Amino acid sequence: MNRKYSPEMRERALRMLAETRRSHPTMMSAVRHVAGLLGMSPETLRLWQRRYEVDAGVKPGLTTDAAAEIKRLQKENAELRKANEILKAASVFFAKELDRP
Repeated sequence: MNRKYSPEMRERALRMLAETRRSHPTMMSAVRHVAGLLGMSPETLRLWQRRYEVDAGVKPGLTTDAAAEIKRLQKENAELRKANEILKAASVFFAKELDRP
């Protein structure tokens, strides 16, 4: 089941995870404990923790801001390619019109 959690819920879950991490032998056991308390999937909480660590620069990876910028640039690039194709087709059309007697 795919549920959307609020940013406040995400912050609370990550804060709880940070607080309970010291009392568990592994990160995964802390994740399972906190996820059980909040009624969410441990995988969701694990992914949130991973994203937080990457965004904070603790672990290597593509930050959320960088990923959003790449997505925006890819969309812009696709739009520009499409516009370029339209302009090429229009220039061919008008060139043929100029060559008519």
